[in-house]
Formats: sequence, structure tokens, C-alpha cells
Amino acid sequence: MSNIIDDVKREFAKSENALVKIILINTAVFLVLLLLKIILTLSQSSNVYYAVLDTLKLPASTNEFIHKPWTLLTYFFTHEDIFHILFNMLFLYWFGKLVDEYLGAKRVIALYMLGGIAGGVIYMVLYNVLPYFQSQIQDSRMLGASAAAFSVAVGASTLLPNYTFNLIFLGPIRIKFIALFYIILSLAQSLGENAGGNLSHLAGAVIGYVFIKLLQNGTDLGKPIYAIVNSWSRLFRKRPSMQVTYRERQVYRNTNVYSASSSGTIEAPDQIEIDSILDKISRSGYESLTREEKQKLFKASQQK
Repeated sequence: MSNIIDDVKREFAKSENALVKIILINTAVFLVLLLLKIILTLSQSSNVYYAVLDTLKLPASTNEFIHKPWTLLTYFFTHEDIFHILFNMLFLYWFGKLVDEYLGAKRVIALYMLGGIAGGVIYMVLYNVLPYFQSQIQDSRMLGASAAAFSVAVGASTLLPNYTFNLIFLGPIRIKFIALFYIILSLAQSLGENAGGNLSHLAGAVIGYVFIKLLQNGTDLGKPIYAIVNSWSRLFRKRPSMQVTYRERQVYRNTNVYSASSSGTIEAPDQIEIDSILDKISRSGYESLTREEKQKLFKASQQK
């Protein structure tokens, strides 16, 4: 058990594995809730479990949301069904790895957070504006990372539409078609039992598309998210060690999670570097590029 805890601590200590951290947080919340459900159900106090769960779900009613504003964030880190979290985390991992490789860790966080927030906002708007949902508003609540995962998936598909995944029984399929299939599936389910939730997935998809398109034109929607994450990380960062020798003081500081040297702010390559990267692609394909080469290629595309 201690080895597992140590492994988790090591993962959280790393600065460039945002995707793993998001998955670990979702998994930890799921396991805690599962354990709580088992304990409280066996002790015949299941009502306590559902009360705890309700504090994490996003309510459709704005009157209830006013008293629980934190649910706009907590809902997309919360799952109750094992297949729900399994699908969302696999979906997030497959597409998130591409965003991480080409754009850096901070863009994964931005896509995930903005997609989740947009999905939650649209969910409440739908239930409070459309007559179709009015009769269900008091009993409707949403949980799960689907909208956030959709944002990452569509973001990756917008960035690399012709990148292929090798799927079992189906073979190589371009990721733009995979993303399109799930968008159509959400639309098809938009009049079912979880209509508002399925439509909120589409809000995440729109955010993913807009985020990448604006980023390619030099506008980064994620800047407020980066600032909040950096401020949050500074609160929990250990004080830098200090060593004083004679009258000369040396201060050793940890680098910022998203410092100037991070992958998200890599310098634009010159034409020689671009030609070298393109030659490597023609010889060995996109998969042969290093993280830095992928990010340089994306940086070059922004200058066009």
C-alpha cells in the first residue's frame, strides 16, 4: 500500500504529466466514493452517501447551484459507474497524449478545464431556458468528465485530423472520424434519458475546436487557467532551500510548472530546423518525432 502511495506522490511531483494527474484525481475520487458507498450501505446509512454525492454533482437548477457553486468544477472529476469512468479516462488518455506531445502539458489542463466548465454552463442553460427540460429541472444533476474529455478529443482531432489510431477489429482509423462518431452519438442520444448531459458533451467539443483554431492563430484561451494553476501550485510548493557561505548567498529555487523553458513556450524554429523535421517525417512518419520537434512544428504553423 505504501508503495502505491509513494508512486502517486512521485507522479504528482512531476511537472509535465498533467494528463496522468487528471486521471489519478478522477480515479481517487471514484475509489473514495466507492469505498464510502460500501461502508455506508452496509451500515444502513446509504442516505449519507447520496448526500455526499449530491454535494459533488452539478444541479440543473440555478437556485440550487447558487448554494453549491463549487459543483461547476467537482462534477467533472466525479464518477459513480465504473464503465463511465473507464470510458472517459481511456478516451481522455488516447487523445490527451497527442495534445501533450504536440502542445505541452498545460494545454491538456486548459482543454480539460474549459471543456468541463463549458459543458456545465450549457447544461444549466438548457434546463433553465428550453421548455422541454423544465419539468425535469428539480431532479436533474450531472456528473462525469465526458464534456471535458470531448474537449480534449476534439482538440486533438482539430490539431491532427489525419492522425490514425489502430482499433481492434477495425484497423487504422483517422481520429477526426472517431471524434465525429462520438459527436453524432451524443446528438442521437440528445432526446433520451440523459438528454441534457449528452448535449453538454457537444459544448465541450465546441470548446476543443475553438481552442485549437484560436491557438493556431496566436490566441491562447488557456491563459487564465495557467495563471490559476501556477498560483495553486505555489501554495503547496516547498520553500526553496537556501545555503549561505561567508557573505555570498545562494538560493536554489524550483522552476515554475510552466516556466519559459516549458514545452508550451518553446521558441519558434528557423527554416533549417523546419526542413530537418519535415525530412524526418518523410523518412519515418510523425510518430518518429520527439516531443520538442512536434511542438516546434506546431509553433512554425502558427507563423504562417
